[in-house]
Amino acid sequence: MQPWLWLVFSVKLAVLWSSSALVQTPDSKTVLTNQMAEISCEANTLPKTSLIYWLRQRRGSKDKRFEFLVSWNPSKGIAVYGEGVKKEHIIVFTHLSRSILNLTRLKLEDSGTYFCMMIGSPQLIFGKGTKLTVVDVLPTSAQPTKTTVIRKKQCRSLQLNVQKGTTCGLVTLSLLVASILVLLVSLSVAVHFHCLRRKARIRFMKQ
Repeated sequence: MQPWLWLVFSVKLAVLWSSSALVQTPDSKTVLTNQMAEISCEANTLPKTSLIYWLRQRRGSKDKRFEFLVSWNPSKGIAVYGEGVKKEHIIVFTHLSRSILNLTRLKLEDSGTYFCMMIGSPQLIFGKGTKLTVVDVLPTSAQPTKTTVIRKKQCRSLQLNVQKGTTCGLVTLSLLVASILVLLVSLSVAVHFHCLRRKARIRFMKQ
């Protein structure tokens, strides 16, 4: 591999010029060990035939050095791998206008930030990077705390008793009023008959 390319990959990210010309997705991804991860890079305003370089910045790396993984020539369909890179674990290809990086049989040490890059004139154009986290067990989401709702007890029995008592009182009052009316009617009938008998007696004595 050319010495100048190693120099490029050793430069820190802070001194590199990045651009939205390369749209890299996803921003982050968490996968299990021995699983696969896919990262996409699309060149919006750059020639579709430009070489795409894939770099990795390992998690916890102190010098922030970039590792060259693979480059992809879309016009020729040729991939060039970096030193020590296992071809069976890293697959690169083009789909429409996107360059796809497939990482297979991932291990914990594969965790890091992956960048796609193109060589512009004169700048180096980087994607925003994809933070890949490889874990043995996926973190479980915390269960929401159940809030205890204190319900006020309603005195249904008391309400029923009050309702029953009110009903009974109305019935008793109705019966009492009815009895008084019956007594008044009976009294008026008795007085009427008494008056008739008295009148009849007086007429009989005058004759």
